[in-house]
Amino acid sequence: MSEAKHGKCFCGAVEIAVSGEPKVMGFCHCSSCRSWGAAPVNAFSLWDPQTVKVTKGEDKLATYNKTEASFRKFCKTCGGHVMTDHPKIGLIDVYAATIPDLAFQPQVHIHYGEKVLALHDGLPKFKDVPAEFGGSGVKLPE
Repeated sequence: MSEAKHGKCFCGAVEIAVSGEPKVMGFCHCSSCRSWGAAPVNAFSLWDPQTVKVTKGEDKLATYNKTEASFRKFCKTCGGHVMTDHPKIGLIDVYAATIPDLAFQPQVHIHYGEKVLALHDGLPKFKDVPAEFGGSGVKLPE
């Protein structure tokens, strides 16, 4: 097993540790992630819930869910985004930028049908999400 990697919110009031390796890493282009992150794309890393631990400031962590698919966690002090629990697929998205020592190696683009920024990197691009995560599995051209 690989050594734990550590991350924190913007101000450091909330700290997390992840162990092992993420199930998948990639880019999300959905309008919710774009709006939440104030960015044209979100870099994600999906982890099994038992590999993600809040090591400091759990009482400072707040949750917002626009839908039952995503429970977004952020710091009450600075508003810094930390992670999103996706109960329907049984995984937690720890925003890649939250873990500075994560060797981010994207494997996929999801919700590429909603993109506002085209990325030409040779990675598979799904209209929504792969079938194994409950999506259509429809791939789109670059």
